[in-house]
Amino acid sequence: MALQCERLESELTHWVGRCIADFQLIAEGDRIMVCLSGGKDSYALLSILERLRRAAPIRFELVVMHLDQGHPGHDSGPLERWLEERGFKFTLVREDTYAIVTRKIPPGKTYCGLCSRLRRGILYNAAPRLGCNKIALGHHREDTIETLFLNLLFAGSLKAMPPKLTSDDGRNVVIRPLLYVSEDLISRYAAAMDFPILPCGLCGNPQAAPKRAQLKQWLAQLETIAPGAKESILAATQNVRPSHLLDRSLWTEPKRDEDESL
Repeated sequence: MALQCERLESELTHWVGRCIADFQLIAEGDRIMVCLSGGKDSYALLSILERLRRAAPIRFELVVMHLDQGHPGHDSGPLERWLEERGFKFTLVREDTYAIVTRKIPPGKTYCGLCSRLRRGILYNAAPRLGCNKIALGHHREDTIETLFLNLLFAGSLKAMPPKLTSDDGRNVVIRPLLYVSEDLISRYAAAMDFPILPCGLCGNPQAAPKRAQLKQWLAQLETIAPGAKESILAATQNVRPSHLLDRSLWTEPKRDEDESL
């Protein structure tokens, strides 16, 4: 098991390190707030960032923050004990967003949109208070691919999740070091590490975002038809040809490939 963990951790470290280097996500002197939700992705993010921090030629700090949103039955105890056993200093923030979401969203509707907006606001306020200049989130490859298709199919927009994003007010820089990492790799690593996963008591299965869940199933089916499709889709987001799209704000003059028919 130890050998398996080491192999998975090495692979994760490779992809995270590559993402950080490609987009210059971390710099000398950064104080990064790592948002630990209690899910597999954020545990993996913290573990790999700590491994990189110990070996990096530059100095940066990690500040762990867990947000208790007041979900029924939420128990952060296992997460806190896991952090304490590994010597992490952490901050626990309690904000009852559950009461707001359940009051404003009609029964049967999805909570995710409002819940994420409230959570983002809390994180954006917490980072400066903790002296952090960056916020690290645990979104992975499938998250950005699903977001790409959600925007494409339902919003008429061609955009995904950026690896680095400055907030509108300029106070925060959000980084996503896991964007090159597959969800499957994270799942295998989380199982091998036996992370104490905390369930999301707000959403639950009945409230899961139906469009994203359907896209996840569709992408899994697509992989059976075109193996490697996810890797190709992610690569496409890094190989953009604005001159071959129809955005008039980018288009300057007609372009024609040599093999393009008249």
